[in-house]
Amino acid sequence: MQVDIVVRSVFTVLFIAALLAGVYLFKNFNRILGTDPQVPTENSGSLRLNKVQVVVIWLHILAITGAFAFFG
Repeated sequence: MQVDIVVRSVFTVLFIAALLAGVYLFKNFNRILGTDPQVPTENSGSLRLNKVQVVVIWLHILAITGAFAFFG
């Protein structure tokens, strides 16, 4: 029983950290994932793919940490 409380606490902290990381990411989305003047061959398709990959990974992190924090 003691281990369950520790695991839930750790994953709750990780869930809150992931939420804050997502807020920071969306506030600075264009600065972090925008166009790079050093890469002239980068087109809108590759930029969109990178953004989608980041969002999908972030959502999976939220789902996993949230599941262990609230249902674990």
